[in-house]
Amino acid sequence: MSTNNNRLRTWTEQRMIQIPQLFFQFYKELNIEDEEALIVMHLLAFHMEGNDFPTPNDLKNRLTMPDNDITSRLQRLMQKGFLEITSDVDTSGKLYEKYSVYPLWERIMQIIEMKEHQKSAAAVRQEEGEIFRLFEEEMGRLLSPLELEKIGSWLDEDKHSPALIKEALKEAVFAGKLSIRYIDRILLEWKKKNITTPQAAQKQSEKFREKQTFNRPPVRTMQQETQSTNKVPFYNWLEERE
Repeated sequence: MSTNNNRLRTWTEQRMIQIPQLFFQFYKELNIEDEEALIVMHLLAFHMEGNDFPTPNDLKNRLTMPDNDITSRLQRLMQKGFLEITSDVDTSGKLYEKYSVYPLWERIMQIIEMKEHQKSAAAVRQEEGEIFRLFEEEMGRLLSPLELEKIGSWLDEDKHSPALIKEALKEAVFAGKLSIRYIDRILLEWKKKNITTPQAAQKQSEKFREKQTFNRPPVRTMQQETQSTNKVPFYNWLEERE
């Protein structure tokens, strides 16, 4: 029993072969067959053992594939651009060849980046769609074709973020001037002042309101505030001057 335990300890203390989890996740998507994937894993195992250029015979000693299959699958991995043979120089200055799976990892990263881009683009499209819905909700009606076109130009031509457009809509609602023309002027003025984030826009508006309300007489109740004809001051963007 003691001998078996010692053997088990020896096995478990051996260096683990490092195979990126992303390889298992994406090799099917890369059209790598199971037998080819197995060869990649054996190449990684040989690399961990210090053998960067195992021969087909080395692989044959560990695989149940026929010699011709091993050779053809190595060639297919190279033809597909997942495996390459590179040259290097050892510590004694001797030139040697080795297998490199770097192209495979590079292809996997390209897939990940593409998926992230697609996910990000889908989120942007959803947020942009929300803009149109929000405008119709605030205006209490369907948008006209010209209004739809104008909002689209804010997004596509002027490159305003959906968040900034929402902030401009909020500013127009607060000012009681809910129109596409007024919101367009707000966005134009923000662009002139290099305001590109909702936070910067809020800061600018708050600074203006604080200045204008500094000397306002206090009201006694919220009801009086609501009924008061003296409204909270706001930017009149249509009258803004440089």
